[in-house]
Amino acid sequence: MKAAEVRALSEEQVGDKLKSLYQEAFNLRFQLATAQLENTARIRKVRKEIARIKTITGERALKQNAAGKEN
Repeated sequence: MKAAEVRALSEEQVGDKLKSLYQEAFNLRFQLATAQLENTARIRKVRKEIARIKTITGERALKQNAAGKEN
């Protein structure tokens, strides 16, 4: 998921996506520990997606704080 796609989502959708990515990351770590993981690169991709979403969420929070201080 690209940054532009994340920015197009609502707050609720971003929260749901983040929750599902955390769950997927947990499952991937579990599979890695039990030697059942086939695609180890997926762990890195999921971690980057989580970071991307958290960064955009932080940007939104800063934007809201800046807008609140202007008023």
